[in-house]
Amino acid sequence: MSKRKSAKYKIDRRMGENIWGRPNSPINRRSYGPGQHGQRRKGKMSDYGLQLRAKQKLKGYYGDVTEKQFRRTYGEASKMKGDTGQNLIGLLERRLDMVVYRAKFAPTIFAARQIVSHGHIRVNGVKCNVASRRINIGDVISLGDKAKEMALVIEAQSLPEREIPDYVAPDGTDKVTYTRVPSLDEVPYPVTMEPNLVVEFYSR
Repeated sequence: MSKRKSAKYKIDRRMGENIWGRPNSPINRRSYGPGQHGQRRKGKMSDYGLQLRAKQKLKGYYGDVTEKQFRRTYGEASKMKGDTGQNLIGLLERRLDMVVYRAKFAPTIFAARQIVSHGHIRVNGVKCNVASRRINIGDVISLGDKAKEMALVIEAQSLPEREIPDYVAPDGTDKVTYTRVPSLDEVPYPVTMEPNLVVEFYSR
């Protein structure tokens, strides 16, 4: 399992956007970038810079995904039929940690990864601790008995800033079914994601 080595919300200030839509994001208090040069006026960004930024933002949103994992996912998306950008989003949204996050079993994507790796999640009734596991349509994701009483899970379920999307169908408060792979417009990103620029970045 990859371990996050940098501050979780530093990417918000680097991108100048609250990419997870969280009320405690530092961008809400300081809208400039981190570091001693963060308040400098920025010049016009090159096409490469825009593509790199779009890639960093999308990869950062999905938490502890490494560059190797992200590039491999892009490679799979490019071999599938249809639009590569849409395919990439579909594959990322099928990760187990992301489905746990979408189901509001965890308050953040980082917490979702943690409760998966600690063995608190069941897939079709079987314990799974692999956060990157790809979920299939019709799979049922549920909380383990201990997880139902965890303060983290109870906090997540009461969060007002996000809703459970249509492609994750809840059954009570501790179980959801993954009903379909979403398109880009259906994914509830708090900010605009540009997978087309990510495709351009890797296609160079």
